[in-house]
Amino acid sequence: MSNSINFTKEALQGLSTPKAGGRAVYLDAKTTGLQIRVTDTGSKTFSVYRRMKGGQPERITLGRFPAMTIEQARKQAARINAEIEEGSNPAQVKRAIRAELTFAELFKEYGERHGNKKKSWRTDQSLYENHLQGIASRKVSAISRESISRILSELDKEGKAGATINNVRALVSSIYGRAIEWGYATSNPVVGIKTRTKVKRDRFLQTDELPRFFQSLAAEQNETIRAYILLALLTGARRANLLAMRWKEINQTESVWRIPVTKNGTPQNVTLSPEALTILKARKKEAENGEEFVFPGNGTSGHMEEPKKGVIRVMERAGIPYGRKIPDGVTLHDLRRTLGSWQAKTGASLVIIGKSLNHLSPQTTAIYARLDLDPVRQSVNTATAAMMEAAGENSTATIIPIGKRTAA
Repeated sequence: MSNSINFTKEALQGLSTPKAGGRAVYLDAKTTGLQIRVTDTGSKTFSVYRRMKGGQPERITLGRFPAMTIEQARKQAARINAEIEEGSNPAQVKRAIRAELTFAELFKEYGERHGNKKKSWRTDQSLYENHLQGIASRKVSAISRESISRILSELDKEGKAGATINNVRALVSSIYGRAIEWGYATSNPVVGIKTRTKVKRDRFLQTDELPRFFQSLAAEQNETIRAYILLALLTGARRANLLAMRWKEINQTESVWRIPVTKNGTPQNVTLSPEALTILKARKKEAENGEEFVFPGNGTSGHMEEPKKGVIRVMERAGIPYGRKIPDGVTLHDLRRTLGSWQAKTGASLVIIGKSLNHLSPQTTAIYARLDLDPVRQSVNTATAAMMEAAGENSTATIIPIGKRTAA
């Protein structure tokens, strides 16, 4: 049945509930097309029912009463009526939006059709999972330049590297470039957003900082954090690779860690110094049967996700400033740079340093293909010995007390 009444809060609250299987419709006496439907469960829903110009009648659902107020419903109805008078079909527009992809769905298709062909696909996945979840559920057309600018600004406030921020920007731009090509979008929200200026960092642990660093490390109660930080220093490995280190990748006999795929999209053989092997052997002894990762975790990845709090704790105890935006501050990535710096101090060539840190460039790629691990191993071992000497230490056992493994 259909009745015309003046919509007031009291009037709508007093509407009777239809019998089982029934439904009642009431029209607003003040606003053209605005109605409220009442079901046998007592649910009351606002909608606009209008004949489109040159077409059939359409019902456009607005929202439920009382979560949506009468004033809100009337405003939306007035807007819809204006659109209809201009020849638009709001119901058709709403159906199109409902059928539109979310950013998460677009990213999935991007991966299937394009992304997984890229060498940087694993990095792209990490950028999406770590930095773009805030827009994952939003419709592709609803993501504006302001939305992306806000994400990039937040990353900047968090102290993320300019390179990371630029990579997030580039990924979103690439995704929308494909979306336009595939007919899912008409514009790219990244257009007009400038790239961040990359500030080249040259920070590494200095000679006078090493004794304090190792003393603080020895005082750290969390064995997992101690092991992680030391291996970051002694291997020069990238953060993501070290966190995802698997036991099956380590050859203790050859003193080599074989990383299947790195940031560069290539495998890498990381030479393991005697000190690094000592740490790994201690962790292996404490590892549970069948454990896959050297640094296991409780998250979906199966490995430890974020050691930052522990790293800050160690650095603060050592009196070493930590943070990308703090003057002369050290970051976790600077431990990687520290190994290369000490290799240079002990006479290693740039090619050898590049090989140990898996730095690729057109000039050195051909050389890397022919370079074996022996000179790299010698360089890493020499640099490690020099760091230990500067720290006043002579063995890993005195740097990192070997004990029961603790969770990070």
